[in-house]
Amino acid sequence: MIKVTLKDGSIKECPQGSTVLSIAEELSSGLARMACCGKVNGEMVDLRTEIHEDCNLEILTFNDKEGKWAFRHTASHILAQAVKRLYPEVKLAIGPAIEEGFYYDFDTDRHFVEADFEKIEAEMKKIVKEKLPIERFELPREEAIKLMEEAGEPYKVELIKELPEGEKITFYKQGEFVDLCAGPHLMNTKPVEAFKILSAAGAYWKGNEKNKMLARIYATAFAKKAELTAHLEALEEAKKRDHNKLGRELKLFTTDEKVGQGLPLLMPKGARIIQTLQRFVEDEEEKRGYVLTKTPLMAKSDLYKMSGHWDHYKEGMFVLGDEEKDKEVFALRPMTCPFQFTVYNAEQHSYRDLPIRYGETSTLFRNESSGEMHGLIRVRQFTISEGHLACTPEQLEDEFKGVVELINYMMTTLGIENDVTYQFSKWDPNNTEKYIDDPEAWERTENLMRNILDHLEIDYTEAVGEAAFYGPKLDIQFKNVHGKEDTIITVQIDFALGERLGMTYVDVDGEKKHPLIIHRTSIGCYERTLAMLIEKYAGAFPTWLAPVAVKVLPLSDKYADYAAEVVKAFKERGILKVEADYRTEKIGYKIREARMERIPYILVVGADEMENKTVSVRSRQKGDEGVQDLVSFVDRVEREIKERYNYLLHMEVEEKK
Repeated sequence: MIKVTLKDGSIKECPQGSTVLSIAEELSSGLARMACCGKVNGEMVDLRTEIHEDCNLEILTFNDKEGKWAFRHTASHILAQAVKRLYPEVKLAIGPAIEEGFYYDFDTDRHFVEADFEKIEAEMKKIVKEKLPIERFELPREEAIKLMEEAGEPYKVELIKELPEGEKITFYKQGEFVDLCAGPHLMNTKPVEAFKILSAAGAYWKGNEKNKMLARIYATAFAKKAELTAHLEALEEAKKRDHNKLGRELKLFTTDEKVGQGLPLLMPKGARIIQTLQRFVEDEEEKRGYVLTKTPLMAKSDLYKMSGHWDHYKEGMFVLGDEEKDKEVFALRPMTCPFQFTVYNAEQHSYRDLPIRYGETSTLFRNESSGEMHGLIRVRQFTISEGHLACTPEQLEDEFKGVVELINYMMTTLGIENDVTYQFSKWDPNNTEKYIDDPEAWERTENLMRNILDHLEIDYTEAVGEAAFYGPKLDIQFKNVHGKEDTIITVQIDFALGERLGMTYVDVDGEKKHPLIIHRTSIGCYERTLAMLIEKYAGAFPTWLAPVAVKVLPLSDKYADYAAEVVKAFKERGILKVEADYRTEKIGYKIREARMERIPYILVVGADEMENKTVSVRSRQKGDEGVQDLVSFVDRVEREIKERYNYLLHMEVEEKK
């Protein structure tokens, strides 16, 4: 007998050679029915895996992240099998599970459309109904290559050849379909009954624009049909909130092929929102002792070579010139740090000067691949509230804490503090090309950051291989309406660049030392923040953020002068986001149009209002609020803007009551 320690700490004795599934069946028939895969001593395994020695075991269902992954990975194989049955000429690339479903990439001249989706789904249903057993097998390297060559699958051959020598090469087979795969998978195809093909797109092989464009089919799958239905309904709602759709409808931004991909153009209303955010950030930073810099958009390659960006980030930069031909080569800046470090070096510093907190509203440039770009989320030029703190080791924890507190204040004010997750991003010691190769410094700095995060009681996950090349970071991530997590704010501890760029201070003992550096942003990339806020509020921004806070509608031309007087009353109080609609359209039409623009307050003025110096108020939240004194209403709007009033937070409080 062997001893199996379960997730709850209990120990179960089982016959040697028991499978994960048989143990699940002994525990509960319901658990066995729901089981997708297992985890033995931390390693993901199939349900049919035999256990021959004492171990720790978890039975994973669709409710577990890894179980969901195995379920959807099986669904991706069913999708690929269906496509191969219908279109035998296609070549298979890759088909992983992803956050909200799965996809599979195919090499084909066919452009998959809705009619193809229907055929593929029908074939997938047949495969599910066939209840095909899913079998795992291993092959030696040469036999694996031969199998895929004979099957006419060049992408699989390429993947096999890239595997390290001695690596297990595993395949999964269901019926006539065989795929190169590490697994795990379900026992058979039957459980995957609730699925839906969502869309098709182009994707470069391995995400490299120099490679061939493949056809990608996106889909999703759930353990229950009711869950799939709910998910599809949520997707429809997400489409309504999508920032690309609303951004154009509300005239916040536009794009144009003549300008280029990843280069959105902010229209006046979108620019006004970002201007409001910038003022908010810069004011709050200055209150907290930040000094603002203004540095160039480009620099000679020499600066980037000193900082390490040339070695570790050159592929992501826009380089101006040719190193072999030109005496001087420049590059547009992908980040501000080497520039602010140069500002630091323009003066001598004592320990008494520290900490120094630099802030800057920076325009940055990243050479993103075309497949990665998306609306305002991922662009080639963007604006960011970037800054760097230079401090002594003794000051580091307090400075890091201050950075996080400022970020939390920003997120609370924007109403997104409950919509984010925290990720502690660490280096990968097996990838020294990507990172500065100093294991001792990495261990010391990562331990330091972990202790600070724990002390701040931040609930975070750890991610290996996601650090910056010069140090670990805290990534704050926001899940967009499509379920994809985007990093919106980053805080990094840097143990290397201060020394590389010669940053020093004279310590209390008279010795020159290198300061520790914190790279940070208070609100992240403004374009990405705008996208996030569009989706969060479905375009109905709080009054202080709205590009137009108040719209005044005269009932007819006779009241145009009073409408102008109302606008003037707001502007004399510094409330500039007020407009009047003087068109001769019917009042009902103008009200409907203003509502479509999601304007917080619509003020209708006619004879009574003009005579009594009042306004008829229609608010976005409460509808018709009746006639109110003009001065009192201006006070109300002024107060909302000054306090950065967030109607969603107050709605949540009312719901709790």
